[in-house]
Amino acid sequence: MPASREGSVMNKQELIAAVSERTGLARNDTARVVETMLQIVTEQLQNGSEVRLVGFGNFAVSRRKASTGRNPRTGEPLNIKATSQPKFRPGKVLKDAVN
Repeated sequence: MPASREGSVMNKQELIAAVSERTGLARNDTARVVETMLQIVTEQLQNGSEVRLVGFGNFAVSRRKASTGRNPRTGEPLNIKATSQPKFRPGKVLKDAVN
């Protein structure tokens, strides 16, 4: 697969095709591997665990506490509920590769 142009976006199907091409695995097998990996990362985050891929980065969940905000139109106070946000922190090898 040719090198990506700056600013272009690779979707999941293109990722599957690229992995299949580089590994020589059948496209269907590669799709199952990619889908399974994404499911496992999602399940681990749902369970409150981190996923650390040394050299690539860490997937984790960041929790935001409930707070009070204001409606910008009316100035009325709003209750903002607590939320969990998935986060990705790139590793040094990945950072160095893109710089």
